Amino acid sequence: MRAIYGLVALAVLLISGVGLRAGCPFLKTWFYLFAWWSYILFADWLVLKLRGSSRLTSNIREFAKLSLWSVFFWLVFEWFNLFLKNWTYLNVPSNIFVRWFGYALAFATVLPGIFETYDLLEVFVKGQFRVRALKNTVKYFPWLTVIGILCLVLPLTYPKYFFPLVWAWAFLLLEPVNYLLDRERSLLYDLECGSFRRPALLLLSGLICGFLWEFWNFWAGTKWIYTLPWAWLMEVKLFEMPLPGYLGFPPFALECWSMWIFVFSLTRNRSPWTTGILILAFYIFMFHQIDFHTVLSFKP
Repeated sequence: MRAIYGLVALAVLLISGVGLRAGCPFLKTWFYLFAWWSYILFADWLVLKLRGSSRLTSNIREFAKLSLWSVFFWLVFEWFNLFLKNWTYLNVPSNIFVRWFGYALAFATVLPGIFETYDLLEVFVKGQFRVRALKNTVKYFPWLTVIGILCLVLPLTYPKYFFPLVWAWAFLLLEPVNYLLDRERSLLYDLECGSFRRPALLLLSGLICGFLWEFWNFWAGTKWIYTLPWAWLMEVKLFEMPLPGYLGFPPFALECWSMWIFVFSLTRNRSPWTTGILILAFYIFMFHQIDFHTVLSFKP
């Protein structure tokens, strides 16, 4: 199976697309999940073939942990959306068990999707991306923290004007901590060493994934739509996303990296049980909030 799982995933993606076009109700509802998990597995398989190792085949437990935390991280942004009201979900299954299972599977694709895309880019994109080294990085920590706090607070207090800042706070707040906890994985350490390769590939990964998110969402039956506070932002759209909104995907990928390294550093030597209980409680709370505040319509 190790030799062909990527080909199986690609076949599932193609069959799902054909079934969607043919009007299959099941695939219309679940197309987004089939598309993203097929892409993730195919990308992982391709990295395995080209590099000799991949995230899934090297450490399946860490891949599972990444997926579980992916749900948690995206739910943080769903919490922000309770205040921002920038997106809503349509045609969500009415059965609560099916619906919540779908939430979990969909949100579990966010980090694996970005990081598998990053791994692919690492294989194909050559060059060191050298930049001028950022000297004495620690002196910038107070400024990054202050700006990060503003990016965290302003969207909650004045969502009409500052909603885009939600896609920057985690990077600004957590990168100084990551530098202290796990320096070699910190993006600030990359800049300190004069390397922009990892940040650049993450930014590009975010843009690629953003395009795929919106492309596959556009054709799916169960989907999301956007409502932004300024009418002019909604005038030109690519799929369901207003065109300026694509600027949020690259920094979102940096945020995902920063959040994952932060959590990975804090939890790698701790018992998973207490953490797991807290995560599950947050899942249940946020799934309930999404049902009541973010879902616009249900379907049988």
